[in-house]
Amino acid sequence: MGFFSGQFSNVVEWEEFREDMIFWKWHNREIKRGSKLIIRPGQDAIFLFNGRIEGIFKDEGDYDIESQIIPFLSTLQGFKFGFNSGMRAEVLFVNTKEFTAKWGTKSAINIPTPQLPGGIPIRANGTFTFKVNDYVKLIDRIAGVKDSFLVEDVRLRIMALLDQLMMKWIVQEGRDMFNLQSNSFAIADGLKTDLDMQIYDMGITVSQLTIMSFTYPEEIQQMIAKAASHTMIGDMGRYQQVSVLDGIAGGKGQGGSAAADMAGMAIGMQMANEMIKGVTSPQREQTQGRGSHAPQGGSEPGLIKPNFCPNCGQKTDGANFCSNCGQKLV
Repeated sequence: MGFFSGQFSNVVEWEEFREDMIFWKWHNREIKRGSKLIIRPGQDAIFLFNGRIEGIFKDEGDYDIESQIIPFLSTLQGFKFGFNSGMRAEVLFVNTKEFTAKWGTKSAINIPTPQLPGGIPIRANGTFTFKVNDYVKLIDRIAGVKDSFLVEDVRLRIMALLDQLMMKWIVQEGRDMFNLQSNSFAIADGLKTDLDMQIYDMGITVSQLTIMSFTYPEEIQQMIAKAASHTMIGDMGRYQQVSVLDGIAGGKGQGGSAAADMAGMAIGMQMANEMIKGVTSPQREQTQGRGSHAPQGGSEPGLIKPNFCPNCGQKTDGANFCSNCGQKLV
């Protein structure tokens, strides 16, 4: 009898395991007397009979099906193996870990904005994390007709829904259309909630969604960079001055003509004068301040006596009137 039981017995296990496989179904074979069930870490085994769940086993290990599994099944718990007959059932192995997949908009999403009546075409990309959370829904909607299910299958489903939902949440949360990254957390949270509701009937839940970046057309990117430069410099006039000076420093004149070179020199001289004024003004204020605090010879506070007479050039020696021509000095 032991010889025949060895001939007929089999091992029920996940035979085609892949890291990106969500579930795999063992089926189309009879479970014979002496057969064993092997559950590895990160796997659940679900016994199915006529499409119905008979039992769910979550603890890893090796189990004798006749003595350790059948007594815990619902309608098959009284099943008796015959000498040459077995139990025709299916076993669905489910990967219990969380899966992470990348996503990206299939095409540019045209977002309406007051600044551009035609809208701004925007692309986005990121990652999302999901896992199986309802075996009954999973079997009813997917496992009943498929022998295996991959991460790529879920990703394609997500991608088909993403563009419309992305437009909804960008319009709702994108307060600054030219700086969507600052609102990426709010947009991602709204996307996660909507996607979770959309795939709820598959027995799968989205646990996290992140937005890595938003991408604008090249022309819009240049506009954003230029606007940031204007803000950093302060005003358009100064931005143009700096642009001309950058061209001169790099040996590239604005327009490549003598007139452009002269204009650049004039702007450079003007900026130099402004810098000199900025340096000398505080010194002049300090000198006036010292004069106001130290009046000489009863002169009015705040007035500075010249060292030489403005009329004849005679040295004044601190007097109020010129000793040579009588010119009033203060």
